[in-house]
Amino acid sequence: MEVVLRIGAHGTDFAKDEVAARFAGPHLPVPPVLARGVVDAWQYAISARAHGTGFDDLSAADVALTLPSLLTALDAIGRIDLAGTAGYGIWTPDGRAPYDSWVDALLAIGTETARVPGWRATLADSEIGLGPVEAGLSALATLGPYLPNERRMIHGDLLSRNVLAADGTVTAVLAWGNALYGDHLYDAARLIYWRPCYPQWRTIDIHAELLAHGHATGPPPTHLRERLHAYLIHIGPDAIAYCTYQHRWNEVRHNAETVIALTNSAPGQIVLNPPMTGPP
Repeated sequence: MEVVLRIGAHGTDFAKDEVAARFAGPHLPVPPVLARGVVDAWQYAISARAHGTGFDDLSAADVALTLPSLLTALDAIGRIDLAGTAGYGIWTPDGRAPYDSWVDALLAIGTETARVPGWRATLADSEIGLGPVEAGLSALATLGPYLPNERRMIHGDLLSRNVLAADGTVTAVLAWGNALYGDHLYDAARLIYWRPCYPQWRTIDIHAELLAHGHATGPPPTHLRERLHAYLIHIGPDAIAYCTYQHRWNEVRHNAETVIALTNSAPGQIVLNPPMTGPP
């Protein structure tokens, strides 16, 4: 068997990969984690190797060919049985997430976490300031009544080469460290938000593909426009926080402009700025 050794600072991420592998199926390929451990304070995991090209690296033609398989994988993720779990937001390997509602989990984007510390003070001291984040939080609160309080599995990070594909089929869904409980449409919103980062995808309308997939597989979700709009707005402050922490100021500025544009637009009026340099 071919295997892959991964090394990182956060063992909980590998533990979540191990949990996610239990849900693998024909439409959701997740490589099994064969071993985990610690060496010299570094966490490691050994997983079965999956083959394919990162979704990020696909041409427009291959993205168009692969999107149906990816959207089917998203459906499979959304159908994962969450019995025995609790809460909303990013979950820990024991199946617990910290928030009592989906809206609370989204609004928590304005607070700092242990993995991204100090960003608020750094952003407040910059020429950009906290205004775009506060505007995003205000818009999210306004859209809150449209958001479902259902609990579904969300992968949370389908780009950054965390999806592999070959011949139009998803061959692996990797890296579940950012997985959370909430509205399963959030994953689709991330694809829409970050699409401008990939110039080769200019001819691909992921939003239209999502709508077509939804109509083909069942009745369209209620309040679809408002839900996607809320999640596009949420993704912006998330990127602002991370890029501020990394001092990637061009990306902070661009995401701030994107958030302001979204907060000034109506649900369903997808407004995204010119191409960004890449997802954080």
